[in-house]
Amino acid sequence: MASTAVKRSSPALPALLRKDSWWMSPMGFVALFTAFSIWVTFRAFQGDYYSTIVTDVATRLFSGNGWLIPNYLTPLYSPTLPSITLGTYHVSPALYILIFPLSFRLSCYYYRKAIYRGYLADPLACAVTEPAPLDKARRLKYNGERTLPLIIMNFHRFAFYAAVVFIVLLWKDTIDAFFFHAANQPWHFGVHVGSIVFLINILLLSAYTFSCHSWRHLIGGSADCYSCSVLARTRYGLWNKVSFLNERHGLWAMASLVSVALTDVYVFLVTTGTLRGPWV
Repeated sequence: MASTAVKRSSPALPALLRKDSWWMSPMGFVALFTAFSIWVTFRAFQGDYYSTIVTDVATRLFSGNGWLIPNYLTPLYSPTLPSITLGTYHVSPALYILIFPLSFRLSCYYYRKAIYRGYLADPLACAVTEPAPLDKARRLKYNGERTLPLIIMNFHRFAFYAAVVFIVLLWKDTIDAFFFHAANQPWHFGVHVGSIVFLINILLLSAYTFSCHSWRHLIGGSADCYSCSVLARTRYGLWNKVSFLNERHGLWAMASLVSVALTDVYVFLVTTGTLRGPWV
C-alpha cells in the first residue's frame, strides 16, 4: 500500500490536520464558565435577593398585591445559613456554601479536561499541538496527577459525597417551590413558572451528579465477578444504567451549570421585583 506523506504545520502553531471547528468546544467552555464565575461571584458577595420568603421581600412584593407568596430559595444560598461577622464585615453564607458544590465540579474529570483545554491550552483539542515552547516544557514537567498540586484532584470521590447531600437539600427546595400561600394563610400546592424552573434545575443537577465516575465506581466497581451472586448481578444492572448517564456526563455538566445560573437569575429577578405577577 502506498503511503502518503503528511505535512505537519509548524509546532509553534496550535493546529494540525483538523479541518473541523475544533476550537468551538474549548472557547465555548471558556465563555460560558467565565460568565458563570463572574455572576456567581457577584451574587455570593451580594448577600441579598436570594429568597422570596424573606419578610421584606414577601411583604414588599406579594402581600400588598394579594398575590400568592412563592417559596423560592436560590441554589447558591441553599441551605439557609446565617452570615458570619468578621469585625465590621458580614460574610455572605454563599461564600462557604459554594465551597462544596464548586469543589465537586472543579475536581470533576470533565471540568478538568475542559479547563486544561480552554484556559491552559493543554492541549486545545485532540490532535492539536500545544503552542511551543509550552509543549516541550509541559511534557518535561508532567508526571501525572501523582504529585502536588494535581494530586489534590483525587479528593473528588469525597467531594461527591458532599454533592449528594446538596442534591437532597435542593430536592427539598424544589418541592418547596410547588407550595404557595397568601399572607397569614397556610401553604398549599400550586404550579408557577418558578416551580418548573426549579424542577428542571434539580433534574439536570441529579443527572450530572449521578452520572459521575465516582458514583459509577461505587455502584459497580471493585467487583471481580458480576454473575456470582444476586447482589453482584443487581450491581451490574445498576452499573449499566449509570454508564448510560455517564456517557453524557459532559452534557449534564454544562446543562446543569446553565440551569443553576438561570435558576439563581430567576430568583434574583423575582426578589428584586423585576419579574412581577401572580404567575412568578
